[in-house]
Amino acid sequence: MERAEAYGFSGAMSGAFLLSCLLFAAVSRRQRGPYMDEVFHVPQAQAYCHGRFLQWDPMITTLPGLYLLSVGVVKPAAWLLGWTGSVVCSVGMLRFINLLFSAGNFYLLYLLLFKVHQKNKAVSGFQRILSALTLAVFPTLYFFTFLYYTDPGSVFFTLFSYLMCLYGNHKTSALLGFCGFMFRQTNIVWTVFCAGNVVAEKLNEAWKIELQKKKDEKISSRKGSFSDLTRTLQFLVEYLISPKNLLTLTALTWPYIILVSLFFVFVFINGGIVVGDRSSHEACLHFPQLFYFLSFTVFFSFPHLLTPTKIRRFLLSLRKHPVQYSLITVISLFLIWKFTYVHKYLLADNRHYTFYVWRKVFQRHELVKYLLVPFYIFAGWSFADTLKSKSIFWILMYFVCLLAVTVPQKLLEFRYFILPFLVYRLNVPFLSLYRQLLELAFYILVNAVTFYLFLNRTFQWENSDEVQRFMW
Repeated sequence: MERAEAYGFSGAMSGAFLLSCLLFAAVSRRQRGPYMDEVFHVPQAQAYCHGRFLQWDPMITTLPGLYLLSVGVVKPAAWLLGWTGSVVCSVGMLRFINLLFSAGNFYLLYLLLFKVHQKNKAVSGFQRILSALTLAVFPTLYFFTFLYYTDPGSVFFTLFSYLMCLYGNHKTSALLGFCGFMFRQTNIVWTVFCAGNVVAEKLNEAWKIELQKKKDEKISSRKGSFSDLTRTLQFLVEYLISPKNLLTLTALTWPYIILVSLFFVFVFINGGIVVGDRSSHEACLHFPQLFYFLSFTVFFSFPHLLTPTKIRRFLLSLRKHPVQYSLITVISLFLIWKFTYVHKYLLADNRHYTFYVWRKVFQRHELVKYLLVPFYIFAGWSFADTLKSKSIFWILMYFVCLLAVTVPQKLLEFRYFILPFLVYRLNVPFLSLYRQLLELAFYILVNAVTFYLFLNRTFQWENSDEVQRFMW
């Protein structure tokens, strides 16, 4: 990092942290007590603060990583600063842990952008800083910086694990992956993703050698034609059934294999992935979740995905491959018809944005969910098109992880899209400075509206005296 870039990054990070502290103070003043899921998280952390480690709220569905880390940070800080009484492990103190995670996420996002795009010498230091700042204030993640939720910590350890993986420190990466798993069980998918990075790299090396052997055949790992995909999948199967190749990959990825094996042991002993209230978190094949994620990504990455050039190229692709797109359309309609689920929380809780998205869009008419298929197909094409700089094996591995982390979820919840979105966004090429500034301005606008609604547009339910607030 050059000196000017280092100064610029320090200034951006310090400024963002200062503004976050001011916003944190405003949120804490308006909402002093636990809100929403904090009603479960805060008392559990406070029980740990008082040494009651065997106490557990059965409504909590995640492992105790957040509470253990909170106690490990707050208790020593309280001892050093001489704090006593209710201030130790208070709501505000516990929420502050996530503010620290937010700063850490900013730094990790910058380091990841630097590492992922290190071969692109055209990217300036200012662009890296701007992109890191933009992702650090990504609205769905940034909002939960100010509440005691698992999201900031979950993202922190997953990004840290990914960074160590890219630097080849796989044992450290697996250990950090375990920490991420302790925050949210579904983060095991991103441990598989890290292992997949290693596998994809080896596959890509072998594929290049294979192409050299067949110079007379115009095979490309990035053209995207059906025949190329068939050849690639054939090569993939042949490579993976070789005992020698499997032994090599096992030697490279054994820390991740151990962690994934421990995960399966946990699932077997626990009787499922959820540790608490399983009735509201049942796994199912909810394939439209992929369509919702693609729509979510287009909304938050419209400078990347929703451009006139991309629309023209999509229409050209549509004209060239009508049979393929017709088949995709039929499959999409079938998946929506047979695998659409509506969680009871989605219909009952009018504090979340998803409630209004579902009511204002999907509940307008039974046919709406089918009429959106052309948009889903464009979103999927545009999404894949922005990843064409990656190898075909990386793309296949990422899509497998994307399906694994979204499809089993019955509840439409934007928080579940945070990590797959960030991993995607870290790996797409840099935009022009104008589009980067547009993206940042859009995120700031969405955050401003969200916090205004949360802080000022309160309401009450008929059967409750508690103040209710709008949120993600």
